[in-house]
Amino acid sequence: MTANSPVIALHGGAGTILKSNMTPEKEADFHQALAACLEAGLLILREGGSALDAVTASVMALEDNPLFNAGRGAVFTTDAKHEMDAAVMKGDTRESGAISGICGPRHPVLAARAVMEQTEHVFLAGDGAKRFCENADLEMMEPEWFSTEQRLNALNAEMERRRLGVEDDGDPARKHGTVGAVALDQHGHLAAATSTGGMTAKTPGRVGDSPVIGAGTWADDKTAAISATGHGEFFIRWAVGHEIDARMRWAGQDLQKAATDVVTELGEIGGSGGLIAVDAKGNICLPFNSPGMYRAWCGTDGVIHTAIYKDS
Repeated sequence: MTANSPVIALHGGAGTILKSNMTPEKEADFHQALAACLEAGLLILREGGSALDAVTASVMALEDNPLFNAGRGAVFTTDAKHEMDAAVMKGDTRESGAISGICGPRHPVLAARAVMEQTEHVFLAGDGAKRFCENADLEMMEPEWFSTEQRLNALNAEMERRRLGVEDDGDPARKHGTVGAVALDQHGHLAAATSTGGMTAKTPGRVGDSPVIGAGTWADDKTAAISATGHGEFFIRWAVGHEIDARMRWAGQDLQKAATDVVTELGEIGGSGGLIAVDAKGNICLPFNSPGMYRAWCGTDGVIHTAIYKDS
């Protein structure tokens, strides 16, 4: 069997700071962080590691960076609490694990992976998910560890906007924060992982597309690995991950057409956001219909790229 050239891509969410509000210093911070988080997974792939280990490592790095809305730096609910979601999926077996509404594990992506590897289930939520995490040999942190001044200020500003009845300005940074990674390893296997704190000032108990297998997270070796970011309700309704898979599998579309068309169609009905995807041949697709999407990728050429806006 001929080894494949490893391929990996990640996103830090479609909730980018509007270009008009971005400073050169902040933009440089994002590019540096995206590259470092990509390298965490790329190193594993280059050493012959699995796609699952690679996407897990990259998402863990993103979760540790308060620039992104996952893990440390997760946004707040209207109750000023954190409720984090995550999912992982393997392309060779479709094994998957997901977790929702948790606060405690330093790395929610590891909680999702533990569901896949330590239970017979796919998805855990609520008090049972919390108890599982406490007994799954995960590194646990106090709620304060996840809190940042930036996210608290964002919550207060959104609650004040609602109190005053000011029209929503559609700022994507408030609604579309998620992180994720997809990879193809040397053995020809795909994997995807996604993690999020959700939407700023979301209703307690709200679940977006990130932990929903077939919506925000998907992987199948025959088609593609996908991690989405955006207005989760739309991504769930359109079963985005599985929709792209179906167009590739049954309509014979390539990844570029299937993924780009789905993201375009979502935008036409108000579903802003984007996704990252890698197919079984190592092709990468990073479509989005929002003002920007924090993203990084390394294709078969071995070169690391980072970008935020459509022209960057």
